[in-house]
Amino acid sequence: MNILTALRTKRDTRAYTDAPVDDEVLGRVLDAARMAGSAKNKQPVRLVVVTDHDDKVALSATGDFAQWIHGAPIVIVACHESGGSVRLQFDVGRHLQNLMVAAHGEGLATCPVTIHRADDVAAILGVPKGFEASMFVTLGWPAPGGEAPAAIAGPRLDMDDYAMRGRWTAAE
Repeated sequence: MNILTALRTKRDTRAYTDAPVDDEVLGRVLDAARMAGSAKNKQPVRLVVVTDHDDKVALSATGDFAQWIHGAPIVIVACHESGGSVRLQFDVGRHLQNLMVAAHGEGLATCPVTIHRADDVAAILGVPKGFEASMFVTLGWPAPGGEAPAAIAGPRLDMDDYAMRGRWTAAE
């Protein structure tokens, strides 16, 4: 799958099969995430790959909309250096977008989920001081019939309203 097709067709999916994800495939997906850039090459992002059922159940209580994540074969927990800089959040997004697009290219499904109680995640997974967890990405093979729709459910903004040249020109 070429990159533009992957970007245009990737959808968030919450239904997975129980089929395991091969370590080689997972390694390629994680490597794509690792290769994401970071501001000043600080590389502040770390990923924790969680497959233990009890840990996934515990993690499902740490996000307001995460109750379902234990059903995914893999939950990837994105952590970043503490400090609160917007740069750190941007770097996490860069890493996770690489991860999700690479997973899609491998035929896997993913869904990002916000963490609301990072201290609880730290206690469950042993995230050290100096790092905080901010996002989950569930990952696995999509369940039959659970694949995302071919088209986005809601239309995207018109290109002229989304990207303006020179100055703000879109209707308000």
